[in-house]
Amino acid sequence: MTGIVVAVVLAVVGLTLMAMKKNVATEGGRGTTGLVSILCFVLAIAFCIGSCVRIVPTGHTGVVTTFGRVEDITYEAGVHFVLPWKTVINMDNRTQKASLPLNCFSSDIQEVSLVYTVNYQIDKANAQTIYKTIGVDYFEKVVQPKILEAVKGVFAKYNAENLIASRGSLSSEVEAILANSLAQYNVQLVSTSIEDIDFTDSFTNAVEAKQVAEQNKLRAQTEQEQAIIEAEADAEKVKIHAEAQAQAQIIAAQADAEVAKIGADAAEYQGQKDAAIMGNLGKMLAEYPELVNYYYVTNWNGTLPHTYMGSDNVSTIMELNPEADANTVTGANTVTGE
Repeated sequence: MTGIVVAVVLAVVGLTLMAMKKNVATEGGRGTTGLVSILCFVLAIAFCIGSCVRIVPTGHTGVVTTFGRVEDITYEAGVHFVLPWKTVINMDNRTQKASLPLNCFSSDIQEVSLVYTVNYQIDKANAQTIYKTIGVDYFEKVVQPKILEAVKGVFAKYNAENLIASRGSLSSEVEAILANSLAQYNVQLVSTSIEDIDFTDSFTNAVEAKQVAEQNKLRAQTEQEQAIIEAEADAEKVKIHAEAQAQAQIIAAQADAEVAKIGADAAEYQGQKDAAIMGNLGKMLAEYPELVNYYYVTNWNGTLPHTYMGSDNVSTIMELNPEADANTVTGANTVTGE
């Protein structure tokens, strides 16, 4: 629109100079005035044509307005000829990146500082709607407040200790809320990331002290469990040794019992054998009395007894001299039984 104003001004100047040309006294003066007026007309035409040319850069969408009213058409990147009273506003439709330092609070009222990074872009098909309802400063008016709202709302659900441990689910939850919120304003969320989560020094020191205490507790539990395992192993060894000794004693006792039984069986067998022999010998002696004298003679060691007694009612007692010859009798008495 400025170009049209300049063109009109130049045209008026040119017309004025042409009117003044007739009043110039000298011929040279009339020539100079004519050239200036022609130059004004040429510049007016150039400004008029220039005011009709619009250039939309690559990665932008041109939103057309007529005296401030947004039209329903948009221009792609390139050169466009429009009426001079129309204006083209270039809206960046490329993926843009923004990193916001934020401070928020956890559910246990611990202050958390972080850097939240978003990659976003506008819906190019609705660029005129964004310009009409929000304007070119849509990031400051919509994107940034929605980021603050989503991050602070999600962080307030977690206590400080779980924020770092739940970082993955935390980021996904914030991204889901933010994407849905920005879509209502024709802004597409491409990706997000949570960076540099930090807490106050007092809380960090408390967490470190707690971790040290838990590690010491875990170490003590491990050592106690190890001691219990070793004690159980030693007790198991003692038990196994005792059971082995008891088993050995049982085996030895069983062996002794077996030996004793075998010995008893052998003695019983020997007794039965001797009894059988004596029984048979008694039968033989009863049947053959002369065998007695035979065994007596064969088993005599040559020593005479001190006394000799007869049998039945007549008993003869003979006193034998051990130093005399076996056939010499020193004295004899005859006893007649009643």
